[in-house]
Amino acid sequence: MMKMSSRSRLATAIALPMSAFLLVACASGEAPAPAGGADDTSEETTEEVEAGSDNPEVTLRIASTPGTADPVYYCGLEVLEEQVESAGVGISIDLFPESQLGPDTERFPALQAGDIDIDLQGASALSNSYPLIGTLDAAYVFDNVDHKFDWIDNNSDELFQGWEEATGTTILNGWLFGLRTFSSTEPIYGPDDLASLRIRFPNSPAFIANAEALGANPVSIAFEEVYNALSTGLAEGQENPVATTNAQSFNEPLSYVSLNNHQVGIQWLVMNTEKLNSLTDEQRDVLVGAIGDIRTSHRQCLEDATQDILDEWTSSGEMTVIPTEEIDMEAFISGAEAYFSENFEGEQLELYQSIRATAP
Repeated sequence: MMKMSSRSRLATAIALPMSAFLLVACASGEAPAPAGGADDTSEETTEEVEAGSDNPEVTLRIASTPGTADPVYYCGLEVLEEQVESAGVGISIDLFPESQLGPDTERFPALQAGDIDIDLQGASALSNSYPLIGTLDAAYVFDNVDHKFDWIDNNSDELFQGWEEATGTTILNGWLFGLRTFSSTEPIYGPDDLASLRIRFPNSPAFIANAEALGANPVSIAFEEVYNALSTGLAEGQENPVATTNAQSFNEPLSYVSLNNHQVGIQWLVMNTEKLNSLTDEQRDVLVGAIGDIRTSHRQCLEDATQDILDEWTSSGEMTVIPTEEIDMEAFISGAEAYFSENFEGEQLELYQSIRATAP
């Protein structure tokens, strides 16, 4: 498959030191061998690689569901490609957006097998392989974006180490996907308004649990089929961040967007651990450092794009935007907390409660 050319190039991302996410450091205590793992590597060559004076050429295949029109892609993955390749450490990046390498459920086994090197996925999709991680996508488990990033930086090590041991992949960091909202054919002001509408939710246990917690009547439809489902009336609404709703034209068959912000969506950059360990120390530092550095500028870019879309919808009348202040947030939040407190158990309940305890 041909490498995707960049749709646009953003300015170099703002540097932000990331102390919490050199999680990767625990992945290997020694400098890894050059890619390919040849047994006859000379001592001189090994010393050069370890000293950072020479690096093997390596191409990383990075897959995602968001396409080139989505800020999650052009604010993040395109910037990552540019920064890593310009660092001159022998890494080239091939980007495969828009599920070119398969939908979420197919891509993750390919990542584990090493056919994909890095995948961009949400916790709910990943929960099919490791149910505990789906807790991070529970409705209103995080108060806001700052709360979630603070938890990632200061409280995530135990969960992500367990993830790596169970799956053979490493979570390098997370980028903001956006605040998930409802868009629909009828206005949604509270849980009661959801009961009569068929709302599309992704087909994962974590998302179906969210539907029940919020009082929704869910229909499970693959991401790639959502537009058709909305156009034909199979679904009467869906939930996604505003930028994704716009990028996929999900707004076209719909009339309302309700800014209830029931989930702080994060797209996790998950890498095949064997591939990660095959990089030199310098290559790992550049890759993981760039992912961390981009996080802040990516967030700002996404939030700016989201506001621009909302302004355009409002001024054009294309969508009726229902602001958070007009929504019964207490009903949504209290209902979700009651649901998860009752239905989560064991490690999942413990993780949920521990996250809620970190709320500001």
